[in-house]
Amino acid sequence: MLPDSGNLYDRHPAAQDGEEFQTLFQCRGARVERIVSHCHASPPDFWYDQAGSEWVAVLQGEATLEFADARLLEMHAGDWVSIPPHVRHRVQRTGPVTIWLAVHAGDTN
Repeated sequence: MLPDSGNLYDRHPAAQDGEEFQTLFQCRGARVERIVSHCHASPPDFWYDQAGSEWVAVLQGEATLEFADARLLEMHAGDWVSIPPHVRHRVQRTGPVTIWLAVHAGDTN
């Protein structure tokens, strides 16, 4: 069996509103994904509330994360954040082409 490989900066579809998710690696208890956001924002009353931990980095572009306690985190290329389980958060905004790398650990369903 050949190993999977690729490039995190490979071409992505033309800009559109929303996000595209690509699982790069998955095993029991962990998932790594590339997310490409195009001027995306979470719906107004939507919050991520994940059972597992998440580590996320911005590889290209920019974004603002909002946390339920009203904190805002401005992120630019190279910035990362570790989000513990059940810390409610949402994407307030992203730039036109923002590439994220996300690692989910624990409950990855």
